[in-house]
Parts: sequence; structure tokens; C-alpha cells
Amino acid sequence: MHDPLLMLGTTLSGWAHEHDAATITSAHLRNREGRVTSARPMMLEDLLALIPAGKRVQLEIKAHADPELAARTARALCRRYRHEQHRIEVISFHSSACAAAAAHGYSSRLIVWTDNSPEQMAAWALRSGVGGVSVEHFLLSTHLAHVLRDAGLTINTGTINEVELALRAIELATPDAICSDRPIELRAEIEAAAAGEAERPRLSGARG
Repeated sequence: MHDPLLMLGTTLSGWAHEHDAATITSAHLRNREGRVTSARPMMLEDLLALIPAGKRVQLEIKAHADPELAARTARALCRRYRHEQHRIEVISFHSSACAAAAAHGYSSRLIVWTDNSPEQMAAWALRSGVGGVSVEHFLLSTHLAHVLRDAGLTINTGTINEVELALRAIELATPDAICSDRPIELRAEIEAAAAGEAERPRLSGARG
């Protein structure tokens, strides 16, 4: 599920926090065109069981205009999945959720929609124990990447589905990870582009 407003992705109405888990998992998911499918929402433990050991999982905490709900959700997640802590990174647009996860010893990452005052953002992350920042790809710049990396923060970006945008992001900031709706295909396209660049003959200056 992508949205806490359930009508956008399921056959339910209302907000996710207004329903219990049994009600949500009994609903059907909608595809990108809004058509009802046979698939149902999964519980997190079911998802974790499908992910190979050793793979990290980014979990986004969403709460529309409600930072306290975001923080409560993060705290509940941290308490319930303490045994999976080593596999989980909490990400959120809400600094309250990131700080709550960091306070419980979880890896956490703030998603940002602005490149304003990166030094202050880095200072807040260090004070709060947040280890990384997820930057929208259209905000990436070499300066922003330098400031965040100098503070010891890792950088993620997304959502990128086109290889041209991915290559541009790599050129600007060499992100530690790229979020994509088509990760397998995009990785193959990036590798193919890199191989093609390596095979391209280098041009030397004319000899006088």
C-alpha cells in the first residue's frame, strides 16, 4: 500500500489509522488504473518473510499533516519489530517519525523536498541520530551531496524509473540507493549504459 487514504489503493474508504489490521487485509488492492485486483494488502511480517536474509527493508511512515501520528506509528513499529531491527530502515517526510525511530536504535532517513539550508538539515540529523537523507531526484546537486556526505550522512533518491534520470542523479551525487518502481530493469539499463561508455573509444587531440 502506498497511501494512508485507503480509497486511493484499496476497496476501503477512510484512513488507514481508522481501521484495524484485519479489516485492511480483507480488502482488495487497486492497480494503477484504479481497477480492483485479486491481491490483498499484506502484513509486514508476511512481507519480511518473503525478503531474503541480509536484505535491508525501507519502511516509510506516512501521516497526512499529523506529525504526532507519524511519531506514534514509528514507536509502535519499533517496539513490535525489535527482533527485525537489523533489517529495517525507517524513512519518512516527518522528522518526528525519523527521530522516534533513531531514539529506538533503528536506522532512519528523512525524506526532503527542499534543498534549503542543507547545513541546518545535516546538523539536525546528527543531533537526532538520523543516519541519512532521501532527496527527491530533481533537487540533487553536487553541493547538497557534499554537505550531507561531509556530515557523514548517506543519500538516497527517487522515485526514478528512467535510465536518463538515474544517470543524471549518479553524475550529480552518486547516491547510495535509488528508489524505483522497476528496480531490476533500471539496474540492468544503468549497467548497460556504463558498459557502453567504457567501450566507447576515447578521442585524442590532433597532433600538430
